[in-house]
Amino acid sequence: RRTMTKQGRVFVICGAAGSGKTTVARYLRTEFHLHRVITHTTRLPRPGERDGVDYHFETAQSMAKLHLLEAVTYDQARYGSSLEGLAEGWQQGQDDVIVLDTKGAVTYYQQLGARVTIIFLTVSKLAALAHRMAERGDARTAIESRLHSLEYQRDLHLPAELQGIAQVVTNDDWATTTKRLRQIVGKTVTD
Repeated sequence: RRTMTKQGRVFVICGAAGSGKTTVARYLRTEFHLHRVITHTTRLPRPGERDGVDYHFETAQSMAKLHLLEAVTYDQARYGSSLEGLAEGWQQGQDDVIVLDTKGAVTYYQQLGARVTIIFLTVSKLAALAHRMAERGDARTAIESRLHSLEYQRDLHLPAELQGIAQVVTNDDWATTTKRLRQIVGKTVTD
């Protein structure tokens, strides 16, 4: 059983689909040597997926033994992130980064408090989100479905529970975004 040895920090990236969460998380991993939190799932690996790289592939029994911070059931499989997953980075002396929905971000803040830095991504023109989804190759029907989903509507706005807590980054221009991220993460890493 893995234990929590070193106390580390976790940067939670959230925002609506198309706001740049994956790109920002990748940038933070590279620029600040953050550890990507590997989440858990009970679904079977897809071709080419590797345990401990893409996900920690679990059984219902092994999933039940984890200290899950948040979990969802989707298409009859459980997905979640755990304290054990966070500890993987912390034990290596690295801070963590994870992409979550706003609901998960609230949970992380409630569970981990000051160890969490929430970065909420938004754009100044909502039409840009659909355009980005199309550019990355999402099918038109999938984009339409996503734009009308309750989760998308929820993740467009910073939840009341995170007002004054989350760092809001308007991701319209990459140079401005990276400057803002360096301010947020650089300040936190040196604290």
